Amino acid sequence: MAVPQNRVTRSRRNMRRAHDSLVAGNPAECPNCGELKRPHHVCGACGHYDDREIVAQADEIDLDDEDAA
Repeated sequence: MAVPQNRVTRSRRNMRRAHDSLVAGNPAECPNCGELKRPHHVCGACGHYDDREIVAQADEIDLDDEDAA
């Protein structure tokens, strides 16, 4: 069974955990709609990425009841 030979001091323990903190997000403004979005991700508000529409929005899709049957 693994047993530490020497006690790890509070200072050494905390120095090891110095890189474990959370960092704040880095939101960027969407060039199409102006909403905040994550860099290099599709905009959730308008569905654009790199000045192209990647995801069609629900209000733009027109489904008729006659065509679906």
